Order: sequence, then structure tokens, then C-alpha cells
Amino acid sequence: MRPARVAYWAVFAAALAIYGAMVGWTLPAISRDAGGLVPFDMRPAGYSVEEARAFLTALGDQGRAIYLGPQHLLDMLYPALLAMVLIGAVRVLIGPVSLRWGLALMALGGMAADYLENARVGAMLLHDGAVPDAMITAASRATQVKAGLSTVVMLAVCAGLALAAWKKWRKT
Repeated sequence: MRPARVAYWAVFAAALAIYGAMVGWTLPAISRDAGGLVPFDMRPAGYSVEEARAFLTALGDQGRAIYLGPQHLLDMLYPALLAMVLIGAVRVLIGPVSLRWGLALMALGGMAADYLENARVGAMLLHDGAVPDAMITAASRATQVKAGLSTVVMLAVCAGLALAAWKKWRKT
């Protein structure tokens, strides 16, 4: 197997492991500590000022510590790994070069929005007193942009996989 392929699958495995740790450990622990409310990172449609305030009020010290500690540590690695995985898949599965470039830029945009979301969520978690509406709205928008861009690229990769499978099936 070529070194580039080995590297791609190592990045894929790392991204999957980190995602598994987040959805299997940190995010459920944060949610439990917030009385079952969904953490900001898992709200692709964003959240209102009222929803954010309810989550911040319900979130206890333990959940806040997990969010600012292990969750943010994992989420420092995940966006870059996901972008690499998506760009690698786009490179192999998507034919037109202009579409490839557009999807790669969207993957990078999703990564940047994820890092911005992380910074804004961290700022909300550390804020003393009532979190300003503008801070909540900005964090929610970053979440929406992250989810939107990543979803478009993932759907394109799925379409590319389906087309490749169809072509292979037709040959047999």
C-alpha cells in the first residue's frame, strides 16, 4: 500500500476514534450534567438565546470542566482531521476539478467554522454573569456554518461513493 494511502487511513482512524470519544464519552457526560440538554456542538441548526441560557444555567461544574477540558481538547484535533478525511475522499471520488476545489474549500470552511465555534463556546462557558445575546448568536452562527458546510461535503462524498459503487456494479 502506498504511503499516502496509509497516511489517509491513519487520519481516518484517528478522526473516527476522536469522534467516538466525543459522542460516546464527553458529549453524553456534558448532556447528563446539564439535565439532558444537548451540548452546543450537537445542535446543527444552532440555538436561540433562550436555549443557550437554559443550557448554561443547567450545566454544572463537572459538565463545564468536561466541556472546557477533554471535549475542547478532542475538538482541537477533530476539525482538522475531518477536513483531511473529506478532502482526501473528494480528491478520489469527485471528477470535475472545479467541483473538487469547491468542495475542498467548503471542507476547510467547515473546519474554520468549527474552530470558531469552539472558541465562542469556550468564551460563553468562561463568561462571568449573563452571556450577552451577541455572543450567543455569534456562537450559534458558527455552529450552523460548520454543520452546513460539512454536510454539503459529506453528501457529495456519499454521492461519489454511490456513483463509484454503481459503476463497479454495472461492470460485473
